[in-house]
Amino acid sequence: TTPVEQSSPPPFLLTHGTTTLGFIFQGGVIAAADTRASAGGLVACPSSHKVIPIHSHLVVTSSGSSADCTLWKRILYREMRLYELRNKRRLSIRGSAKLLAFMLHPFKGTDVCVALTLCGWDRLIFVCSDGTRLQNNVISVGSGSPYAYGILDDGLSWNLSNKEAFSLARQAVFRATHRDAYSGNNVDLFHITAEGWNPAAAASHPQHRAPHLVLRAVSPEPAALAAV
Repeated sequence: TTPVEQSSPPPFLLTHGTTTLGFIFQGGVIAAADTRASAGGLVACPSSHKVIPIHSHLVVTSSGSSADCTLWKRILYREMRLYELRNKRRLSIRGSAKLLAFMLHPFKGTDVCVALTLCGWDRLIFVCSDGTRLQNNVISVGSGSPYAYGILDDGLSWNLSNKEAFSLARQAVFRATHRDAYSGNNVDLFHITAEGWNPAAAASHPQHRAPHLVLRAVSPEPAALAAV
């Protein structure tokens, strides 16, 4: 019999990183992330979407392997859409996080690398590929998260105005890119309220002066996630 062929290891370690964050304030929830996808010392993509709408009141920030994150966001969208069709109502944010953690748990200890933060209009829940599920009022994930937390811990308060919240999120990601080599390029920023998510809400505010880090408004179609 022919022995089972083993895949060859990569010639060098393809380390990767990112900076994503979300926090709750009196005006709703802010979700933000940089757009750099890295593979070791290579900037694989300078315009990667790490904040993706799932439906009108839920966006997801992603950290980990780009391929794994893309796949599991599509799986989550599919399962939530099937639940809505079967039950004539949307699955709650807590229910969505519990479902995602349950689906990911069998992959604990494998090479699957997924860390998603579900950002609804009133809560944040972090789900990791080992099945971990955590809820908090402020969550930052990725290699740049320690630097982002430094800005958020200093400036975050419940009474922030919308403009102040946009500025704080943008500043947190911006400062992280100065210390974390794997984060950079643009900032995607979403504002989620009881009326739904809105990426254009922050686009009217002045962009940061740094030429390599600009705020952009993106609105990818959720239907595009349906194809698996």
